Amino acid sequence: MDPVIVVGAGPVGLSLALALARLGVPSVVLDETPGQEETRPARTAVLRPDTAAFVGRLGCADALESAGTRWTAWRIMRRRRLVERVAFAPGTPDDAAGPAPASPVHLPQHALTRALRAALAREKLAEVVTGSRLADLEQDEHGISAHTRGPNGTWWRGSYLIGCDGPRSTVRKLLDIRFPGRTAVERHAVAALRCELPWPGEALLHRSPPRQGGGPGSEVSARPLADGLWRLDWLLPPGRELVTPDALVARIRDSLAGWSGTSPAEPGTGSTGTGPDGDGNRWHGPGRLVPPYELLDTGVHTVHHRLARRWRQGRAFLAGDAAHLLGALGTQGLDEGLRDAENLAWKLGLAWHHGASELLLDSYQAERRGAVAARLRAADQALPLLRDGRSVRWRTVLPGAARGRSTLLTDGHLGRGPLGAPPVYARTPLAPPAGPADGPLVETVPGAPVVDVAVTASDGSVVRLHDRLGQGLLVVLVAPGTTVWDRRHWQSAGLMPRLTSAVAALPMSAELLVTESYPGAAAHTVLLVRPDGHLVTALAGVRPEEMTACAEAVRGGAHGRGPGAARRAGSEGAPVRPAGTGGPAGIGGPAGPGTSGTSGAAPELGRSDSPDAPDSSDAFGTSGASGASDGAERCGSGEGTTGADGATDAGGATGARGAAEGRNGGAE
Repeated sequence: MDPVIVVGAGPVGLSLALALARLGVPSVVLDETPGQEETRPARTAVLRPDTAAFVGRLGCADALESAGTRWTAWRIMRRRRLVERVAFAPGTPDDAAGPAPASPVHLPQHALTRALRAALAREKLAEVVTGSRLADLEQDEHGISAHTRGPNGTWWRGSYLIGCDGPRSTVRKLLDIRFPGRTAVERHAVAALRCELPWPGEALLHRSPPRQGGGPGSEVSARPLADGLWRLDWLLPPGRELVTPDALVARIRDSLAGWSGTSPAEPGTGSTGTGPDGDGNRWHGPGRLVPPYELLDTGVHTVHHRLARRWRQGRAFLAGDAAHLLGALGTQGLDEGLRDAENLAWKLGLAWHHGASELLLDSYQAERRGAVAARLRAADQALPLLRDGRSVRWRTVLPGAARGRSTLLTDGHLGRGPLGAPPVYARTPLAPPAGPADGPLVETVPGAPVVDVAVTASDGSVVRLHDRLGQGLLVVLVAPGTTVWDRRHWQSAGLMPRLTSAVAALPMSAELLVTESYPGAAAHTVLLVRPDGHLVTALAGVRPEEMTACAEAVRGGAHGRGPGAARRAGSEGAPVRPAGTGGPAGIGGPAGPGTSGTSGAAPELGRSDSPDAPDSSDAFGTSGASGASDGAERCGSGEGTTGADGATDAGGATGARGAAEGRNGGAE
């Protein structure tokens, strides 16, 4: 079998290649850059607990802890009043932690990318080829060929290809897939600085801050990073007004002065000096004290909302920013891109080793596109209510305008509700046959992510359930009191022998785990969990026939030996080579390109739009989408549109003057 070709070496592409390598699937990552990540402190990533756990399983747990930070709380203020404060649970999972949500991980994106590159460099089944710009694609029933230009320009032969090459995706263009949606939904001025704020370790969303006019649309957030750094974001008014260095420095000083309180000379007493006080602080207008700070990086982050019409065409797939753009109201595009990678990796692993049904491969688009479309639809519906400043509309939607706005504004940041909660694949085509009506009640519905409870593995070690994800099906038995017995006794008692035999007979690889308890589950409940952590079903006791039916459904039904089943002898662990370089193409593949273009492309599931629909049409079932006619090609300048909470250069705001003023404590 030929390797899988991954186009793009951002966090999504690197994560996908790492996940494939852990499944024994070789891959080649085509990277058009030289492979050096630019250091941009203002370009950061916020990873929810599920995506942070996924990255940690790929070998980057140490990097997340050293380069990232977990917030202790989230607070939302309006003018001078605290509206809400949500405390986060400790970073280490604890079954007794209570209802407090887990904190996200906040880190610079360049630190995340470097950690993923380092982990991938240790993998024998993966290779990153820098300076390789994709120029053409051809696919047939046996594989797909990619032609690259540059120092390593050649033809590459692969079994599958995934476009993770960003908002201006070449893969998407070559496949002629439309990318409709909305352009410039929101714009934010961004700054990364080192300073001390009154809420160490806590993230803040400040609505209508009094020092910045206090208007209904004004908003600033402050999110802590490691090593005493903070990222500040200011919501900009609609339009394309240039953010000058002077304007950005004024925003920084206004925000810091407002948060640090007033000086000993209260406003209105006539104190207007701007010189330093005895502690090195700076006065900024009547009674305003600006604490010292060091400005490290600035930019403007433009949010676009777009959704590709199709995510699969034959053997080619789209993932990450190539498939979707989002980011308004605290939603995180990188989170969704990493979920794309986790969802697709185990399905391609099955396809590469054993062959795959069309249903299994189509399920990637059905599940992930549906989840992102729902997220975009929720944001599109909430934006007019939150940004137009007319409270009269709120009285007809939610009781209590202030509370309703606060809920929507925090949902995306806290990972809850339609804007932020992990997706539930309730209508997945991989759903098992309907179970008996008297099935056990568990708090997790089928298709939802499972709770990260402590489990005992077959070797007797106690680990977290999420630590075992990614390899195959997980079968979890709820057995209270297990930990008080010696493992040698309970493994041969009760349900265990029969359950062990049932797991061994499943049509896909599976691991048996035991847990003391699971929310809402009675004793002897058996949970079946997909490799990406979503619940397949919960059964009352050991039911081998139903377990087998569920496993068949998860792998897309009985499909025999497909194109990925017959690996050539001797291909295991062979080096990845481009086609036409004097050696085998990829791993045992023929040299040269394919021949039949996009033959074998599967129709899009549930598609009802016309292929001639303009790109400015609505891509996710909302009204009033008004993107530019060439929206797919006008998604900004790369960094600000990656969905990774990025920041682009703010019209020269990173120049010598802005930086110098910041490092001098913001003196005018």
